[in-house]
Amino acid sequence: MEESKKYNRLIIILSIAIPLVVAALFGVKLDIELPVFLPPIYAGTNAVTSVVLVMALWAIKVRNIDLHKKLMTLAIAFSVFFLVLYVLYHMTSDSTSYGGQGISKYVYFIILISHILLSIAVIPFVLITYVKALAKDFEKHKKIARITFPLWLYVTISGVVVYFMISPYY
Repeated sequence: MEESKKYNRLIIILSIAIPLVVAALFGVKLDIELPVFLPPIYAGTNAVTSVVLVMALWAIKVRNIDLHKKLMTLAIAFSVFFLVLYVLYHMTSDSTSYGGQGISKYVYFIILISHILLSIAVIPFVLITYVKALAKDFEKHKKIARITFPLWLYVTISGVVVYFMISPYY
């Protein structure tokens, strides 16, 4: 219990700092041309994260705790990698406007806005869930993981959907 409490301050700091830093970096424009077009790469990273999350759920359901731990650590690593690529893209490229019309435009913005808001909201859930596991507080870990998993999975899948919806307008 004490071990997870020492991480609370760090979780709060990261949960606030990550969205603020990302927002601030969106205002920074670098005049460089990247050797690759990042959106399909970071969308692919989101897709892989979705698969890893589902595999991790399966691993814990069959009580393969070691595999579950490795997959969850991998999912976090992919999420961090995604975030770095996403910020780098927005620092080096202009944002793309959605060009669809009618109902598709509303669907796009509903998915995009929910994706953005939940991507911010899921940060403390992921961190708390991970810390509860590290502290071997498995009852609390399981309890919060039931919230974290669907949020995180929605964020990764909706990111891919947003990419496919906007990709014709790049």
